[in-house]
Amino acid sequence: MKTIKVGVLGATGMVGQRFVQLLENHPWFKLTELCASERSAGKSYEEALGDRWKIGGTVPSCANDAVVKKPEPGIDCDLVFSALDSSVAGPIEESFAKSGYVVCSNSRNHRFDPDVPLLVPEVNHGHMEAVKAQNYGDGFIAANPNCSTTGMVIPLKALNDAFGVSNVFVTTMQALSGAGFNGFGLDIEDNVLPLISGEEEKMESEPLKILGKFNGRSFVNADMKFSAQCNRVNVIDGHMEALNVKLSEKTGTEDFVSALGNFNPLKGLNLPSAPDPPIIIAEDEDRPQPKYDRNSGNGMAVTVGRIRECPILDYKFLVLSHNTVRGAAGGSILNAEFIAKKGYF
Repeated sequence: MKTIKVGVLGATGMVGQRFVQLLENHPWFKLTELCASERSAGKSYEEALGDRWKIGGTVPSCANDAVVKKPEPGIDCDLVFSALDSSVAGPIEESFAKSGYVVCSNSRNHRFDPDVPLLVPEVNHGHMEAVKAQNYGDGFIAANPNCSTTGMVIPLKALNDAFGVSNVFVTTMQALSGAGFNGFGLDIEDNVLPLISGEEEKMESEPLKILGKFNGRSFVNADMKFSAQCNRVNVIDGHMEALNVKLSEKTGTEDFVSALGNFNPLKGLNLPSAPDPPIIIAEDEDRPQPKYDRNSGNGMAVTVGRIRECPILDYKFLVLSHNTVRGAAGGSILNAEFIAKKGYF
């Protein structure tokens, strides 16, 4: 694979920092540009960050002395990863696409555009065909979903392929880092926050597009119903989700577990960030737990545990995923790897 120059938009934020960390020594991508707001532009990355490096470890040496630029076309790269705040991301991402850049976006602005794939490669890689309908010249935009949606749709895809899924109830216990820097200022000690603004709506709508079809002209939503309740808990990283599912075809527990454990649609593509397998079945009855399982598969795998029959629907289980890795920066990087492998550049 020829080395591809990449940049990060919104490089000083929580997800931007995770992009910088994950791109260090990437075998396909060379980080050449860091972009952030006007108040950071012209400073070294270290100076722009100040004391705001929040994701553990140290700032990668490849980025520390780099000069931060404004998020404007003309930077020296072919691909940009967008970690921009949704208040500004939409038109900036469009300007890069119109200037010929491939844009892999972690922002919500273009997720429901009729020609933008809401991409999770294990789940809906065929949706990439939609970019051919975009009117950005040589550039295009591919988005990844909300962090809580990503963890959920991977096991649901495995189950839907095997048995069909018609109804899903999901209750989340979401980490502080999912709220960015603001998450660490929440009144969370001795507390659970039962509202994450907009989150339930995302979890009830995004899976319909992701698990649906692209018919060559438009997206057709999956024939499923979702009900979500989302909560913020005092965990730094790792979103836990309790799912109850109704299947279209009845099955036994052994086959249910097998469908999850054997799911590996990217096997053989040799994508650097793709977990093998993408779904890890927790054997211990008290797992998964964020503290011990969020970094499974380098933070790119989801861990499923406590699989039991449900007396109201068919099955209930827990899903754990690393929200800033698999659910954000790592997911976008995997998207870019798939895009490169399939020759969309």
